[in-house]
Amino acid sequence: MARLGSWIESHPEGIYVRPADAWIDPSRPKARAWVTHGHADHARGGHMAVLATPETLAIMETRYGPQPGQPIAYDETIRVGEVEVRFVPAGHVLGSAQIVMEHKGERVVVSGDYKRGADPTCPAFVPVPCDIFITEATFGLPVFRHPDTGSEIDRLPHRLHSDPSRCVLVGAYALGKAQRIITELRARGHHDPIYVHGAIERLNQLYETFGVELGELRPATGATKAEMAGHIVIAPPGALNDRWSRRLPDPVTAIASGWMRIRQRARQRNVELPLIISDHADWDELTTTIRELEPTEVWITHGREEALKHWCMTHQIKACELNLVGYEDEDD
Repeated sequence: MARLGSWIESHPEGIYVRPADAWIDPSRPKARAWVTHGHADHARGGHMAVLATPETLAIMETRYGPQPGQPIAYDETIRVGEVEVRFVPAGHVLGSAQIVMEHKGERVVVSGDYKRGADPTCPAFVPVPCDIFITEATFGLPVFRHPDTGSEIDRLPHRLHSDPSRCVLVGAYALGKAQRIITELRARGHHDPIYVHGAIERLNQLYETFGVELGELRPATGATKAEMAGHIVIAPPGALNDRWSRRLPDPVTAIASGWMRIRQRARQRNVELPLIISDHADWDELTTTIRELEPTEVWITHGREEALKHWCMTHQIKACELNLVGYEDEDD
């Protein structure tokens, strides 16, 4: 009798679905790629054919130019080779999806990156019971338990109002995190103009074309210190300590990331206001999801694999590490 999931192969550069002759989030150009979401460590250019949600394809085109893409809507089922495939929401960023595959009576779900918390910029994660759950484990240690997002967001205007002569500079991933911070601020009544780094502007425009309302945004480039004083400024984390930030009015430096749970990381990056806000599942979300899906096996793609594997084994769930390479999680 063939082992469960014998039709799926794990390689360092990605997951290969043999009966469909397709790769999931491959790190090298492939003839056929299925892409879970638009972050650059999962969505790379150069593939001959791409299957992804319309939002993910639009993100890839913004970054890489025209794509040989086939859009697939959430819950739409197509057949590729001998495999039935559908994409369902992952709750990670705009257009993010889990890939649900069925072949010869087996169902395999590849989570991609995901979270279970509410996010106004994308549909919530949809649990799909399966035989094999292929999951990330970016925050796969019990120390990672994310606090309420609203309470973290409230710290921004509170700090801003404590000294209006300064600005609050928030380091946030350009795709997903930046737009989530903006929409969370709007939802909590902050309707002042928000200044943004140029690297975020095109993605903000893309989000708005898909119906995500961001309110009044202004380019930080060209704005004076006086104009930005008393305002929130959002930039990629890498811009916080470069020459670009020197033009800001005595900024209070913040970073929005699940890694801000580790105080040493915040100190190393000279972060004055660490915000524990992540687009990845924390330990409780990872383990709760596995309990909910009740898979026979769990395959762990990247992150803190060993701890989650141990948890699975102690709960009588067979688990293994895939040791995929090329996935980055430094700023999320």
